[in-house]
Amino acid sequence: MNIIVLAWGIGLVAGMRSMLAPAAVSWAAYFGALHLDHSAFAFIASPIAVAVFSILALGELIADKLPFVPRRTEIGPLCVRMISGGFCGAGLCASTPQAWIGGAVAGALGAVIGAFAGYEIRQRLTTGGGMKDFFVALPEDLIAIALACFLVSR
Repeated sequence: MNIIVLAWGIGLVAGMRSMLAPAAVSWAAYFGALHLDHSAFAFIASPIAVAVFSILALGELIADKLPFVPRRTEIGPLCVRMISGGFCGAGLCASTPQAWIGGAVAGALGAVIGAFAGYEIRQRLTTGGGMKDFFVALPEDLIAIALACFLVSR
């Protein structure tokens, strides 16, 4: 699979759950699925990075269900998702001979698409479909986790 497509996909994950994408990349690097040893992204494979990104991802999975959390499409959360997607996309590319800048752009664009698509789908299912937000958010979590695992294992 083309690394730019994978970078775009990890950006989609970041758009849905901003900290899940770096946690997945960190775990993949830690276990050797991504070879970042001689790159600027080598730090992400450290046990400290794995722990920090994992705690942030778990916190986000919980916080996402709370009613006072701002929309992911507001400028602040959207910028965080773009940075996360760009960082993760660049990290995926750094594990290959591909230039990391292409991965960063693809990841950031994927994050914007993931944020808006995820928000719209969730809104339509809860507002128009009458489903409770929790029962829409939980499958979204599972989809994001499965997609992240798939992408970093390629």
